[in-house]
Amino acid sequence: MSVLVRAFRRGGWCDSLDTADLAGPGRPRLALVPPVVADADHRWWLGHRPTPAPAPTERRAIVLEALDLFHSGTVTVGGLGRQSAVGFRAVLWEHAGLPEALSERWGRMLQQRTQARRLAPADDALAFVALPGSAFTCLDAVIEQAERSAAVWIRPSRREPWSAARMVASLLEAGWPPDRIGLYPGERGLLAALARRTDRQVVYGGQDLAGSVRDRPALTMHGAGRGCALVPAHLPVDTAADWLLPLIAADAGRFCSNVRSVVCAGEVGSLADELAARLSEIRPGPGERRFPLAAFRELGEAERAVESVTARIRPGDRTLTHRPATVPAPGGGAYALPRLVLLATPGVHGRLHPLIGHEVPFPFAAVVSATDPGITAAITARSLFVHRPDATVAAPVTGLSTAGER
Repeated sequence: MSVLVRAFRRGGWCDSLDTADLAGPGRPRLALVPPVVADADHRWWLGHRPTPAPAPTERRAIVLEALDLFHSGTVTVGGLGRQSAVGFRAVLWEHAGLPEALSERWGRMLQQRTQARRLAPADDALAFVALPGSAFTCLDAVIEQAERSAAVWIRPSRREPWSAARMVASLLEAGWPPDRIGLYPGERGLLAALARRTDRQVVYGGQDLAGSVRDRPALTMHGAGRGCALVPAHLPVDTAADWLLPLIAADAGRFCSNVRSVVCAGEVGSLADELAARLSEIRPGPGERRFPLAAFRELGEAERAVESVTARIRPGDRTLTHRPATVPAPGGGAYALPRLVLLATPGVHGRLHPLIGHEVPFPFAAVVSATDPGITAAITARSLFVHRPDATVAAPVTGLSTAGER
């Protein structure tokens, strides 16, 4: 019998007559919550007298314990039973293609972000967080809303619900009131229903998703970051490549802050060739420790991601990474290998090239020469993350900043 990842509603783990198949071995399934059930649960919440909420300082203590359990403990996940940290990382690799090195890094990042964040005042809002399937570091939004809200309901990605289910289990294990948290997997219609019924919403997704939840006054929408890096003309090639490589390739290219456009004020060819050579040295598989790649488990998913780049290449552009675009991944599916495209022009007829700021869930960047300040301004105006080298540009690599602006 296949595994069923359960929903968590009204203080308990729940099965559902509606399910969706998940990628990976064993034909696992995900319990889906229909919108009508979400509406009923909202009425239940309005008429329910919830368990007393922890005081703000107690919330932070529970959250930190939960994050420690999430990263390194054993918790009970609905449908999966007792799950260790080792078991969780194995599940993420088998079903979502996330290697252990990334799971380790992202778990630590969640802990560090919470420790660094100022504790927000608590209110009586029912919060809703819709998560992406690319990186579970977005669970930080769940933690933030749990600390400040009366309750938080979560819609996980259907591609990767495993981390959200484990986070709910970790919070429960640490002592979070069960009626103050919910896990609501479901179709697009469920997202709109939950956004309509809740007081505050945090939604990760593209423009098509934004259209389904627009006009919500308390909505925070996290879309494409379109990260770009501005390379001054006097920056040496090796120094620039040292700086740019982690901006493009870190975290399997799945963060909205990853660089997608490299904008060069000077000659671009030598830097593009050097950067392409370094990206080509990144190897698929668990042996790659510095820049581990994530595998795509769903059939054809890696190929579709690559095709979204290929379809935007224009006459005169050159792909500088000369490897097969995809290679099979152990356990099924494929890797999309890092890719670098040198653009012939930043755009035509006042429109930017379609590869500038294009986001895909693997390491990819377009390199372009932009001596016109107006072109650079147009690119940065569309970017949530603009990366510039530190003022000490002639110093060793350790003197460079990889921090972006939001």
